[in-house]
Amino acid sequence: MAADEPIEGGGLQHSLQKRHLTMIAIGGVIGAGLFVGSGAIIQSAGPAAFLTYAITGVLIVMVMRMLGEMAVANPSTGSFADYSRRALGDWAGFSVGWLYWYFWVIVVGFEAVAGGKLIQDWLPRAPLWLVALLLMMAMTATNLFSVRSYGEFEYWFASVKVAAIVAFLIAGTCYVLGWWPNKEMDFSNLTKTGFMPHGPGAIFSGIVIVIFSMVGAEIATIAAAESKDPAKAISRATNSVIYRVAIFFVGSIFLIAVIVPWDSPELGTSPYVTAFDAMGIPAADHVMRFVVLTAVLSCLNSAMYTASRMLFVLAGRREAPRSWLTVNSRGVPVHAILASSLVGFVCVILAYFFEKTVFLFLLNSSGAVILFVYLMIAISQLVLRRRTPPEKLIVKMWGYPWLTILTAIAIVAILVEMGFQDETRPQLWASLLSWAVILCLFGVLRLTQRRAPVPKEPVTR
Repeated sequence: MAADEPIEGGGLQHSLQKRHLTMIAIGGVIGAGLFVGSGAIIQSAGPAAFLTYAITGVLIVMVMRMLGEMAVANPSTGSFADYSRRALGDWAGFSVGWLYWYFWVIVVGFEAVAGGKLIQDWLPRAPLWLVALLLMMAMTATNLFSVRSYGEFEYWFASVKVAAIVAFLIAGTCYVLGWWPNKEMDFSNLTKTGFMPHGPGAIFSGIVIVIFSMVGAEIATIAAAESKDPAKAISRATNSVIYRVAIFFVGSIFLIAVIVPWDSPELGTSPYVTAFDAMGIPAADHVMRFVVLTAVLSCLNSAMYTASRMLFVLAGRREAPRSWLTVNSRGVPVHAILASSLVGFVCVILAYFFEKTVFLFLLNSSGAVILFVYLMIAISQLVLRRRTPPEKLIVKMWGYPWLTILTAIAIVAILVEMGFQDETRPQLWASLLSWAVILCLFGVLRLTQRRAPVPKEPVTR
């Protein structure tokens, strides 16, 4: 199929509103990793951990800007696969589509299990596998109903996350500036035992972990294709990612580093709860547990949506079963959602019975996949800019081509760094294996399509 051939099937509705896309864009970068995993980064990098988030944020902003340029010029559901296909060929579109689907469908199972564990804190007798499956069923039903229902759920999920971060930013700023009862301005935790206690290298090594906590910003460009004004929505989302990363990530991590000593053992479990406790705010642990659960459900909801739309695109390119193009009267790709949900259900079962073997391998084999996708986005933008008419370049990547090339080099450097770290080396090799398997499947698909008999034209008399 030609790279620019339209997707067959159609039927997706443009029912996402501006407020939905705004909160999808804002909430996309705020995952459970920020609320839970950021403490480990602070402990490893010291007070300078906010620099790790700032550097990683710059990389995400560059990728989003490149994606925004391509998406505004030609909005498309499953844009990553389409743009890679146009720039590099069918093998690239096939790879990006299936890699991205694989990443998010594993996230579906992982987040369902994570949500189940959080609910077990309130309901300790509830079986983990049952709670996880119930959460998955709820999010599957949400996505099956309509794209608008997905948008509504994500709007409120994102609202809770944003409200929690904003509340922390306001309270934390007042606390460190001395506008707090019985508290004076104090920034001593930044330098008391060293700003970079483990050296500058720890700042860069932390990027490998931090980048995965920022994944999701690109979902807004997929969802925008189901809105009434895709180009405008994509432009708004890509332009605002700078402020979202700077405020929500860099700003909140900086405040935590000021409020709580970097070597505090409590940081490793829940940094925001630890900071709220230091400020004397009661019941912070219960409130933040609810916020983290909301973040998990938000990620689960978006993962289900994103995986199904990528399957829909692949089916339209004859690179997935054609039945996955089926769209109901509400514009929902039913079979694509059910297929993604089924794989998610299997992941939940594997997480329960084979957590340390099969499920661990699945997590590792998807660990570096998103970096492969980001690298392909950078290469695609580098190629497609030269092919795009000037009148379509409403959003432009800054400093083309040098910033694009630097971004690609930075992504490769992160992948190399993963190979040198004991914790992430298995993820790199397993993810490379996943890509190799997908490329082999592409070869088999093309060979099968060439050998398929061509239907004879009817004879006219």
